[in-house]
Amino acid sequence: MVPPSSPPNDMGFLLTQNLHALLRTNPALNSFLAASNTVFVVMQAAYIVRALLVEGRPRPTIAALFMFTCRASPSLLNLISMISQCNAMQTCSRNSWGRVDFPPGNMSFLFFSGHIAGAIASRDMRRMRRHKLASAFDYLNALQALRLLAARGHYTIDLAVGIAAGFFFDILAGKYHERNNVSSAPSDLNQKVVCSSCNCR
Repeated sequence: MVPPSSPPNDMGFLLTQNLHALLRTNPALNSFLAASNTVFVVMQAAYIVRALLVEGRPRPTIAALFMFTCRASPSLLNLISMISQCNAMQTCSRNSWGRVDFPPGNMSFLFFSGHIAGAIASRDMRRMRRHKLASAFDYLNALQALRLLAARGHYTIDLAVGIAAGFFFDILAGKYHERNNVSSAPSDLNQKVVCSSCNCR
């Protein structure tokens, strides 16, 4: 067992020790990567908003709302404390984050990673057959996960659950949207049938 006073014995932290040291000794590089992270978050948000306002497709927005509501739930914060060594209220050594990162490093810990759950946008791109754009987003998301581990911005479990959450909330949003569309459609019993021979009702 790892004593509570010791740093988390996180596999991702162990694998990114060298990169973590590099970021700590190169503030300019860390700030550049943090700024890139913020740009990527804006890109994901812009795609989701565009899908709603321009294309009239609310599913990605519904999935994002489900995701952000769920990740701030106190029950989830308690769950991560129970199933792992990680303390949900720690800030994960966020002093190594850049000042231009989003969210800012002084925010309280949230489980799971909302950045990685942004894969909601990538799933929607594939559903719309925008495969090249989806692949680019997946690649950026993988780099994002590596940076978050190196900057000690998230535990490994946050990233793993973030990916699963992105898939889960996208499917949940699809079922929610489908059910609402069906329930709002007029019932067959209430529809008036037009006679094809004389156009009477």
